[in-house]
Amino acid sequence: MERALGQLAVKPDLVLIDGNREKNFGIPVKTVVKGDSLSANIAAASVLAKVSRDDFMLEMAKQYPQYGFDIHKGYPTRAHYDALRAYGACPIHRMSFLKKFYGEK
Repeated sequence: MERALGQLAVKPDLVLIDGNREKNFGIPVKTVVKGDSLSANIAAASVLAKVSRDDFMLEMAKQYPQYGFDIHKGYPTRAHYDALRAYGACPIHRMSFLKKFYGEK
């Protein structure tokens, strides 16, 4: 989110965040618990983010076909875990996902 905000040509007056974890972006922030159900702006952003991520994962499936990203889009499915066990992590795996997979804190 910080990277996306940094790339905006026009800086927003306020950043709405779904959840309760406030972050410092140098811009006023308002957290909204259950924001995707309470705010049309947050809901729309959530849909756009999911579509964008799914499109990215389809591209990554071409680069790393053994992981099945075109099927599970990177979500923690049995097939994804099986691929991780068989091939290990690839460069696009997020550390937060790998920590959960490997049981680290």
